Amino acid sequence: MTSYQDLITALTPAIYEAGAKIMDVHETFITANIKSDGSPVTEADEAAEAILLPALRAIAPDIPIISEENAASHQLAPADSFFLVDPLDGTKEFIKQDGKGSFTVNIGLVVSGKPVMGMVYAPAFDQLFTGIVGDGATLMEAGQETRLSVRNVPAAGPVAVASASHRDEATNNWLTAHHITQTTSIGSSLKFCLVAQGIADVYPRFGPTMEWDTAAGDAVLRAAGGLVTRPDGTPYPYGKDEYRNTPFIAYGGLQPD
Repeated sequence: MTSYQDLITALTPAIYEAGAKIMDVHETFITANIKSDGSPVTEADEAAEAILLPALRAIAPDIPIISEENAASHQLAPADSFFLVDPLDGTKEFIKQDGKGSFTVNIGLVVSGKPVMGMVYAPAFDQLFTGIVGDGATLMEAGQETRLSVRNVPAAGPVAVASASHRDEATNNWLTAHHITQTTSIGSSLKFCLVAQGIADVYPRFGPTMEWDTAAGDAVLRAAGGLVTRPDGTPYPYGKDEYRNTPFIAYGGLQPD
């Protein structure tokens, strides 16, 4: 396989193309269908996946792809290396059409149970976050590339980022137990990116997610100097049963207990 940076370079046109298609649909969006698990799916999800999967197969044909909209892939046993793809993360935010633009295209690469490379594209903002663990994370916006790094917790105290659509009592209890009173909310994998940018310090998540929701943003955060663990502080693995996530805490400057 080529280097992770070569992989990002080769995939960038496809992720931009998928984002452009999503925005085309967003301008004329009418309704969503409901999948068997109760979650919504739109024409944009399917159109973006139709762009991303052939690109991945052409660039890295030997690496299996686990993608949200390809139900058959969810039955594959985790390989040593595999892609996790969410062609439209934050479909509920996409459907709202509230102008906040909190939806993304996610491509993550997992090797030996750990996310090592991630690409998160927010087409409404034309922001492309990329990360290679051990080599750093960047934001490409308006033709300018910025290096990303988590911040030290400010004197005013840590800021937590929490889900806009899935806030739950367990999250509130964790925040209370850690004396965190400042929070900000945003949808999709942009929560990881806020921590990677040094805008927030921690992202606790106890509600349901799947690995394709998180792998790309997780890799960006780890590449920016962050850490993702189970609530008990132990390492957070990928390749779990049915690619279903368990609770996790994504840390920036705030460190585990």
